[in-house]
Amino acid sequence: MEAYFAFVKKVVEAFGGAGLDYAFTGALATSFYGTPRTTSDIDVIVTIGNETDLKTKLITALRRAGLAVDERKIDSALTLEFKIATFKDTTSPYCIDVIFSSEKLDKRAGKIAGLNTFFQSPEGLIAAKLRMIKATLSPERSAKDKTDIKAILKIYKSKFRSGEETGEKRPYAESV
Repeated sequence: MEAYFAFVKKVVEAFGGAGLDYAFTGALATSFYGTPRTTSDIDVIVTIGNETDLKTKLITALRRAGLAVDERKIDSALTLEFKIATFKDTTSPYCIDVIFSSEKLDKRAGKIAGLNTFFQSPEGLIAAKLRMIKATLSPERSAKDKTDIKAILKIYKSKFRSGEETGEKRPYAESV
């Protein structure tokens, strides 16, 4: 686990220092909001603004974090439907999945490895996991996403029900 947290720390420092609009999602965000679980990657959403500026900042952040950067992966991902590019760490077995978004990020400030960072909102994370369940053929993957949703709801259910998080009711709080 020490190696994973060292990897996470490098990524948090690099993304925070690059001036990117980003939020961690996936298992890292699930661990922040719900129950910690193991993973071998980091999923991060990055807002697409000015593509040239984004590409420069992202390449700088990825290299600063010690990831092998193939710029063609970024160019290719920006043209694909799902807009995801994967980059491998040069010194560990870990990797990062960068998910490009043209929408404003719904994110919350938090800390990981003692560093300030951002996480996809719990509502956005649940919605993303519900979309993955619908699109996933693998029963194991769907089961993991359902477990993640239940863990997040266990902590946030009363906030969702009361509308405390965003000021509005969340109808999916009872649906999982």
